Amino acid sequence: SMQRRLNRMLNSSHDHKLLALMDVEGFDPKEVTVTVKDGKVKVLAEHEEERTTSRGKEYNYKTITKEISLPPGLREDEVTYSL
Repeated sequence: SMQRRLNRMLNSSHDHKLLALMDVEGFDPKEVTVTVKDGKVKVLAEHEEERTTSRGKEYNYKTITKEISLPPGLREDEVTYSL
């Protein structure tokens, strides 16, 4: 399976700096939400599976949350990310 990683890249005067790297393998890109607010980057990944077995329905739910503080002097609109 493809290994998915969440890269938080900072772009300061064309000098790319890596703020955080997060492994979100097993999550679909649409299940990952990234917000930048109040000087922090928040990453939320949620995955839910439902399957029917001979004993009934089984649910599998997993979630990852991470909060990263931005370095001083960095504007929130300078933050970019890729999945």
